[in-house]
Amino acid sequence: MLVITFILAALVLLMMVQLPYIYDQSVPEIFKITKIRHVNENGVLNYDSYMVVMNTGTTGYKTKNLYAKTYRNGVELNCRIPTLNGEAFIDGSRHYDVQYLRSSGSTWYPALSIGIDYQDKTFHPGDTVTFEVYDNSTKQIISRHTYAA
Repeated sequence: MLVITFILAALVLLMMVQLPYIYDQSVPEIFKITKIRHVNENGVLNYDSYMVVMNTGTTGYKTKNLYAKTYRNGVELNCRIPTLNGEAFIDGSRHYDVQYLRSSGSTWYPALSIGIDYQDKTFHPGDTVTFEVYDNSTKQIISRHTYAA
């Protein structure tokens, strides 16, 4: 009985250490997921995993200065998005599990969206997807948004 109590206490402590980082409510929702598409261009369900993200803030951001992390159901994916600049993403970055990124140019202005085409079957209906955006120079988080796929 004592061993079970100790194990449960350790699990609760572990959850308390990890959960505040992932679900910290003080991080603003500047870049919001507005859509995750599960069908291809012909409307056929293929779990396309195409995400649209909009800048809902009031400031423009240099896309080369941003990078992103993606989580599915609370688990960080191995999808590397080292820049949110579409041209730099295609030409010079090492990215994994992302087919392409369509950006709005060198500056991501308010009310503009970008599209990220993840590898097919990355997301399924019912998944909880979290998209985090960071500043490349400071490595500080700028935005976090969670969306039901």
